[in-house]
Formats: sequence, structure tokens, C-alpha cells
Amino acid sequence: MESVRAVLVDIDGVLTVSWRPLPGAVEALREIRDAGLAVLLVTNTTSRTRASIAGTLVDAGFPVSAEDILTAPAATAAHLAEHCPGARCALLNSGDIAEDLGGVTVVDAADSGAADSGTVPDVVLVGGAGPEFGYAALDRAFGHLQRGARLVAMHRNLYWRTADGLRLDSGAFLAGLEQAARVEAEITGKPARAFFEAALARLGVGAGEAVMVGDDVESDVLAAQRAGITGVLVRTGKFQPEVLQAADGTPDHVIDSFADLPALLPGSAQQ
Repeated sequence: MESVRAVLVDIDGVLTVSWRPLPGAVEALREIRDAGLAVLLVTNTTSRTRASIAGTLVDAGFPVSAEDILTAPAATAAHLAEHCPGARCALLNSGDIAEDLGGVTVVDAADSGAADSGTVPDVVLVGGAGPEFGYAALDRAFGHLQRGARLVAMHRNLYWRTADGLRLDSGAFLAGLEQAARVEAEITGKPARAFFEAALARLGVGAGEAVMVGDDVESDVLAAQRAGITGVLVRTGKFQPEVLQAADGTPDHVIDSFADLPALLPGSAQQ
């Protein structure tokens, strides 16, 4: 860990649960910044924009700004601009993320009831789950895929942790769409390698100089390790011992919470 210059941090389940700070998280993030380490919050959250997330975190005491956050929707906008510029998208998502999607053209939204003017989209774009993921919206997305639309998903998360317990996420619906339409989704957020590479590029560091902290052993930690980044799993958020035991690999480090991270890092007072 002596070579670490930057820390990538998941938000939900690591810093907060239901947007409430976990014990010691604010103080730990301040200590990491005081140690001179670069910090980027990397999240698959698809219900809020970077500005909205930053505002909530600042109100809770975290020393962050919108520029310190990389979201799956922002990464999706970059992916679409590079790989299918000008594509018309059918968006299946819960929450307002238009600001982070930038120039993405949405011609069919999950809450619109029908495609605009009968326009056939080029891409079915799947974000995070919510009330919008009803039969009619999923069946309409299935129809678009049958007509040749590409399937792009912001993540594969099966569930996330709230103050009321685990909640089903869009990965469960995505698997059904893939199997029914016989297509494979292009993933733009975690665990995509390109997402982690974009985070490293944002901070100007190499994979061997970064550590990724998350509560999802597969999408956060092992995916980061496959990209050459040191992986740290926290026992908060969606962490479940049985999921860790059944995982395809072993995290570099497992700690009780984000509050314990500074002790692992160079320049920390705890170290």
C-alpha cells in the first residue's frame, strides 16, 4: 500500500446508507484527504446527478464536490458518444439523470407510456430499478431489442442496501432481457474495466497507485483488482459473508468499515 496515491470509493453502502453517513466515514475521508491522497467517488447510483449527490454529501459533512464524483450515467454518456454517436435511446431508469447523460438523445422513456412519434430507438439504455420497471416498460424494451436495438446497461447490480434492508435492482431485470432477446448488454459502470480506467485517467494515476473501496465484492472489489487496482472490501452496506465466500476471487483486504481504511494508507495518522 506504500505506493498508493489515490483512493476510489463507492458511496452507497461504504460512505452512506440511504444517504445517511456511516459511523466514522466523514472523519476517515477527511483524514485521507489530509494525508495528501487523491480521492474519487465512483458510483453506480443512477437516481441522482453528480451535483445532487455532492450536495447531499456536503450537507452530511463530507469534503467533496461534484468534480470528485464519477457516476455510471456520466460514464454511459461518454461511452455512447464514442461508440454510437447520435444514437436514439430508450431509457429505462428510475430517477432524473438528464444532466449527467449530457447529449444523449432519449426518444422513449420508461415513464412516457410509449415511444415518441413511433421513433424506433437505436439503443435500449438500462439504468437503476424502481417503479418504472413494470411489465409494459420491460415488454416495450424487449420489442426494441427484437427490432435490432443495442442493449447498454449502466450496471449489473442485483440489489442495494437501504435503511429498510436490501432492495432489488436492475441487474435482475437485465438478465431477463438478455436471455429473452438473446443479446448481451454492454456495461458502462462498475464492473466494466473501462469505468475503472476512466477513474484512473481522471486522477492521473496508474492502476498500481490506486485502491478501490467497496461493499460489492464482485462489481467493486474483484472488478477493480482485475484492472490492476488494489481492492478493499468493507463489511457494511450490501456485504454478506456468504457472498464473499462464494466469490470468484479474494479481496486484497477486508475491513469492518470505511472508518478503518486510513490505517492501511500511507501518510495516515492511524498508520
